[in-house]
Amino acid sequence: MLKDATAIVGIGQTPFAKHLPETEKTLACRAVLAALDDAGIAPSEVDAFASYTMEETDEVELAKAIGAGDVTFFSQAGYGGGGSCATVGHLAAAVATGQASVGVAWRSRKRGSGPRPWKNTAVQLPTPGQWTRPFGLLRPADEIGMLARRYMHEYGATRDHFFNVALACRNRANQNPAAIMYERPLTREMYMTSRWISEPLCLFDNCLETDGALACVVVSAERARDCRHRPVYVHAAAQGLPAQHHGMVNYWNDDPLSGPAWTAARHLWKRADFGPADVDVAQIYDAFTPLVPLSLEGYGFCGRGEGAAFTEGGALEIGGRLPLNTGGGGLSEAYVHGFNLINEGVKQLRGSSTAQVPDAATCLVTAGEGVPTSAILLRS
Repeated sequence: MLKDATAIVGIGQTPFAKHLPETEKTLACRAVLAALDDAGIAPSEVDAFASYTMEETDEVELAKAIGAGDVTFFSQAGYGGGGSCATVGHLAAAVATGQASVGVAWRSRKRGSGPRPWKNTAVQLPTPGQWTRPFGLLRPADEIGMLARRYMHEYGATRDHFFNVALACRNRANQNPAAIMYERPLTREMYMTSRWISEPLCLFDNCLETDGALACVVVSAERARDCRHRPVYVHAAAQGLPAQHHGMVNYWNDDPLSGPAWTAARHLWKRADFGPADVDVAQIYDAFTPLVPLSLEGYGFCGRGEGAAFTEGGALEIGGRLPLNTGGGGLSEAYVHGFNLINEGVKQLRGSSTAQVPDAATCLVTAGEGVPTSAILLRS
């Protein structure tokens, strides 16, 4: 029912920076209005919203501020960056089933200038956190650092493999004037001598901390043909929460390195008319460099334990086996819980990316690995 039934027809974003003076609500409104203008659709036609449970600007305030009409569908997806692609999937389902006609998904965040979520000690820890945070695993970097060390031990991954990921993202950011790391090259020496954040993760293994907002507009495939840009169809969408999963601290499972990507991927590919070998470009969630090889395995681009080796020989660069994160990703463009990966996927299939993959017609976009996750397949 959902296959190619809807399309993304508008994308918008604010500038990205370590600090922006506007509120998250103002940034959200600007991104949404930019996406609607890009689509050529009036705000009064919007009747559906989808966002993250961590989003501070709710649909009530956003709808009033932009001048939306009656809203007939609204949803939120949980688990931070794990919900990015789910927002598009929810809207695609709502539009395809007639619950709405014009949907807007967005994420607005002031992580660059705002507080760190883990600093609030007054909040009751979730159950998994009660077994890890008192012992020093306070931040996502600490939690993923543990998985990264396990991956290195089990499969022989090295810091050079993680550097390959960081370098590919930085190289693409160097082509993107909107990226925070535009015109700021990365070298192997810089990477290897940078300070530890949570060993084995160094500074450049970690995503940026960013203020900014992004949005996209989803309509039916029929309506999309009359919009301003070439439609980018939502070919398939999936979410994934594995059995007995413990978000970010999956250490005591029988297989800690088989994360939510594997569950999401099984459902994504069975709903698609093409497979991993047919993907022209990928936008893979990169809050931390080790998440990329883990995702390459989970989504079927290589076998178990082969994700690190997959990154060798320029495989992730333009012209490589799988060009990825062509706007710079969370590591080098901006970290807004992965929404910039969605918009970059649209740019690739429109042919308007600053690091365009020639003749790109299919794109995989993934949400956060290590937490309950989501993914979408886009096609032109």
